[in-house]
Amino acid sequence: MATTDDDRRPKYQRIADSLREAIQSGDYGPGDRLPGENDLMTTYGVARMTARQALSVLRDEGVAEARKGAGVFVRAFRPIRRRSIERLARDQWGNGRSIWSADVENRALEVDRITVSEETAPDRISTVLNLTVDGTTCVRRRRFVLDGKPVLLATSYLPMLLVAGSAITQEDTGPGGTYARLAELGYEPVHFREEIRSRMPSKDEAAQLAMSAGTPVILICRTAYTDTGHPVEVNEMTLDAASYVLEYDFDASPRTTPTNVSGTET
Repeated sequence: MATTDDDRRPKYQRIADSLREAIQSGDYGPGDRLPGENDLMTTYGVARMTARQALSVLRDEGVAEARKGAGVFVRAFRPIRRRSIERLARDQWGNGRSIWSADVENRALEVDRITVSEETAPDRISTVLNLTVDGTTCVRRRRFVLDGKPVLLATSYLPMLLVAGSAITQEDTGPGGTYARLAELGYEPVHFREEIRSRMPSKDEAAQLAMSAGTPVILICRTAYTDTGHPVEVNEMTLDAASYVLEYDFDASPRTTPTNVSGTET
C-alpha cells in the first residue's frame, strides 16, 4: 500500500490533528479537559514525549491551555472580532462611544495599565507626523484586558504642539476618546491608514500579554489624518494573535489617499 503524506508526518502532529478535529466537531467544548498524556499513550501507543508534544501543539496554537495540576483544557476564550472600518467611523467616537466597543460588544473590556508622558518621538514616528527636530509628542501607552485576559498593547503618539493642555494629555480623555478630543481642537481625523505585520513576540510582550509559547503577535500601525491630509496620530498596537480575528468590510470603488502619507515600521 502506498504511503500517504499524512502517514509521513510525525505522530505527535497526527495526534494533535485528531484532537483539533474533535474540538472543531464539538466532541470537546470550551473548558473541557482533553485526554492527558497517559490517555494518549494508551490510545495511540506512543511514548510520553510524543503525547506531550501533541498537547503542546494545541497550546501553542492557542486552542488549548494548561492548568497547573489539572491538565490541558480547551480554551474557553472567544476571539475578538476587530471590525476595523466600523470601529473608526465618526458615528462611533463622535457620539461619545469608545472605538473598542465596536469590537467587544457587551463583553468586559478594561484598560488596566495607562501612562501618559511627553517624549521625543522615535525617528520613524517623527517622519510620519512631520515633526520638527525639536518637536515632542504626547505618548499614551495602554494595556487592554478582555474577560480577564490581556489582549492588546497600544502606544499612541500625538504632536504635543496640537494637544498640549487638552484632555488628551490626561489618563481619562473623556467620552469618545482621543479622536473626539482632536475634533474639538479642530483636528478631526477623517482618514485612517493601517499597516499590518506579524512576528513572534519579544519576551516583554509575551509577559505583558500572558501569551502561550509559540503564539505570534499581530502588529497594527495606524495613522490618523485630517481632511487636509495632515497626520495627527500614530498608534502602534501589539495584539495577541490567538485573541483576534481581523475583519474588513469595504466597497470595491477606489478611494483617494492623502498626498503626504508615508509608511512606518512598527
